[in-house]
Amino acid sequence: MGLWDVLPDSERRQWIFDAFVGVGPLRFGMTSDEASAALGGVPAPDCKHYPHWDVVCRTYAAVGLKLYFGAEGLRGVSIDARRGPQVHVDETALVGQVPSELEQWLFDRAERREPFTELFYLPGAEPGSLTLGVAFCVQRAGDHLLTRPVFLAADAMDDVYHQLPREAWAIF
Repeated sequence: MGLWDVLPDSERRQWIFDAFVGVGPLRFGMTSDEASAALGGVPAPDCKHYPHWDVVCRTYAAVGLKLYFGAEGLRGVSIDARRGPQVHVDETALVGQVPSELEQWLFDRAERREPFTELFYLPGAEPGSLTLGVAFCVQRAGDHLLTRPVFLAADAMDDVYHQLPREAWAIF
């Protein structure tokens, strides 16, 4: 694959998101060893510690994931827009999508709920859902931006932006 190539959905792992419980085989609260085992024993060669957030980030490049662990275990899952698993909720694909289309999906979803308790925005104007526990960050694919969702544990929803290091929210 080239630097900007995007895997078609047919070549991606297909995962289901269960809000505040887990993403695919990953469960919030599991340890790094448990996460590696759930991913089929895929090693996590890269590890970065963020003392300010008391978080460790493990990059599973072969799977297209960054997992964020705190003292209580897995607290954040970031899916690579170009190569990561496709994650579905309510039959909607969330990874590698056009950001404005998923934002509209969030608006439509919020209309069926209470909009002021449903939506939030990160400082870079990326939308998210408080009831799903997901922020739709973006990632470059050549001259285009695609959704790179970051899924969060329930206890992170009080102050989403300050739960993970800035890297989790950055465009790359």
